[in-house]
Amino acid sequence: MERQIAAELQIPAGKVKATVALLGEGNTIPFIARYRKEMTGELDEDQLRSIEERLTYLRSLEDRKREVIRLIEEQDKLTDTLRASIEGAVKLQEVEDLYRPYRQKRKTRASLAKERGLEPLATWLYGQPRSGEPMTEAAKYISPDKGVETAQEALQGAMDILAENLADDAGIRAWVRKHTQEQAILATEAKDSKAESVYEMYYSYQEPVRKLPPHRILAINRGEREDVLRVSLELSPERIHDYIARHTLRHQVSPAIREVLIAVIEDAYKRLIAPSIEREVRGLLTEKAEEHAISIFSANLRNLLLQAPVKGHVVLGVDPAFRTGCKLALVDETGKLLEVAVTYPTAPHNKVAEAERTINGLIDRYQAELVVIGNGTASRETEQFIAELIRKRVAGGASELKYIIVSEAGASVYSASKLAQEEFPSLDVAERSAVSIARRLQDPLAELVKIEPKAIGVGQYQHDVSQKRLDESLGGVVESAVNHVGVDVNTASPSLLSYVAGINATLAKNIVKYREENGKFVSRAQLQKVPRLGAKSYEQCAGFLRISGASNPLDATPIHPESYGVVDKLFRELRLELSRLGTKELNQALASASAETLAPSLGVGVPTLRDILDSLQRPGRDPREALPLPIFHTDVLKLEDLSPGMELQGTVRNVIDFGAFVDIGIKNDGLVHISQLSDKFVKHPMDVVAVGDNVTVWVLNVDTKKGRVGLTMRKPG
Repeated sequence: MERQIAAELQIPAGKVKATVALLGEGNTIPFIARYRKEMTGELDEDQLRSIEERLTYLRSLEDRKREVIRLIEEQDKLTDTLRASIEGAVKLQEVEDLYRPYRQKRKTRASLAKERGLEPLATWLYGQPRSGEPMTEAAKYISPDKGVETAQEALQGAMDILAENLADDAGIRAWVRKHTQEQAILATEAKDSKAESVYEMYYSYQEPVRKLPPHRILAINRGEREDVLRVSLELSPERIHDYIARHTLRHQVSPAIREVLIAVIEDAYKRLIAPSIEREVRGLLTEKAEEHAISIFSANLRNLLLQAPVKGHVVLGVDPAFRTGCKLALVDETGKLLEVAVTYPTAPHNKVAEAERTINGLIDRYQAELVVIGNGTASRETEQFIAELIRKRVAGGASELKYIIVSEAGASVYSASKLAQEEFPSLDVAERSAVSIARRLQDPLAELVKIEPKAIGVGQYQHDVSQKRLDESLGGVVESAVNHVGVDVNTASPSLLSYVAGINATLAKNIVKYREENGKFVSRAQLQKVPRLGAKSYEQCAGFLRISGASNPLDATPIHPESYGVVDKLFRELRLELSRLGTKELNQALASASAETLAPSLGVGVPTLRDILDSLQRPGRDPREALPLPIFHTDVLKLEDLSPGMELQGTVRNVIDFGAFVDIGIKNDGLVHISQLSDKFVKHPMDVVAVGDNVTVWVLNVDTKKGRVGLTMRKPG
């Protein structure tokens, strides 16, 4: 199994074997990737997850092979050749094709013909004698008692049996499936060509199956599911008829029997093979498209989670609305809630003066520096109000206030959740949402982990894919992001802790409960006193949990406790003092140290020592700090302000197959089509941009009627 995975993924067999062994011991992917580099040859998380996925698939395949062999054996129909074919299958589809003739079926035309005793006639026909008349032979099987009144009925029954046998032939099905994938045309048409819909481009559309891009497959599937489109695969049957005939008909055969068998082949394909293979091919297309969509969503989610936190500022969060007013939430530098309020600056109330007094009072009372506005209903009207408020404050001599609009996707999901109710029992749903919006700027990762990943909304067609597969993939992304950054065990919420390697929801709650009852953790070793946090869980999680101000400064770094002895030897070797961790002199000494030279004497692998040296030079540093901060505004930009050629700064909000959506400060994000991302050829937008990137764009075109803006990243001229 390890060799097969190694060949498929093009990873050395030794590395695959080591990974499989580590997974079998209950180690998590983040732990293996970070702390077992010597054993895996420094495989990254993506490679490790690929190995894990293939291992799970192949184990399921082996289980299915054993089950199929048992089921056929119980029918006394298992031959050595069939067993070898099943055992040699490398795909689940191959196993199912081989099992198909032996699977219990519902009533079919063939099964009824067998009940009427027509199987011997089918055998005679398939034997393809050089002489003989089919109708003459069929007349021998007339039996009114069995429901066979005429020779024609007998012959038809025998033909039905042969048609089903051909349709169940694994070799024929495999060839037809491959031929269909390579040659078929997917055709769509409207059920009502006069109806308006978002699927109008598919009202009369054709494209080769092999060229269909993933996003188009999912769009067509949705149109069909919503009963707007009729979808089919178009394929000339002649070549398929010829293939089946070449593999089933002999040269020397009675012309009359040959004619009957040709009719059987045509019926088998049209009635049984074609519909079944069409379902399978469309299923394979959908599966491939779903995997692609999930990978896009996963990459976008990771980039969103790892956006730079905006720390050290008191923030005013605004959840905008018309009728119910704008809910306000003031949070301090640590995200602690200070005060909530509600104002009505927009229609239908238009209490602008009162709203200004309320917000100015909050800003002045708590020295707020940033305003974060959710991008939902009334966001742009609220933005105009805030921009005008800032202008008046600056004119009055107050320090400049800045604002930003953030995605509030999932905020309503969080605010109505049990977690939010426990966190803010005295607040209503909208007030909780305002708190979440403010905190999203301060620490996107810590806040967004409270929300079901698929509700965050950075992808395409997330509601059209396998929800189980989506949940698994996105869960892995969140886990990877959390462990990449690390977690302060003394401030983390149960939601954040539950994504740390080796910690489940129960352990996360136990950690928080222990912290509340015993005060802050003062060392990593103290984690072992948490109920149900055993040796294996401690091994997996310890390196990802940070404790600031601990007696051992290493507890605030990504260095695992199992390597503390190595650090002690390293400092003695270099004649350094741990108490000087973080100083310029110590960093210079560590930067000049050679991991390759020191590793043998310290009894540690080079990759591990390299990580240790890097961590010692950046104790307690958040890896997201190196990323650019989001773009803040002081004034509002309107669609009417835009003109072709105008240069703007924007932030990438979403990346999809055909381009990227960029927030340039207007109501709707502008689209940079894939053809406008670079002067060079771009295979996929993710090769050029990522969610959270700050980019320079130029206005390409403005559609005021539809509220759309086309942008380019190709500098004019």
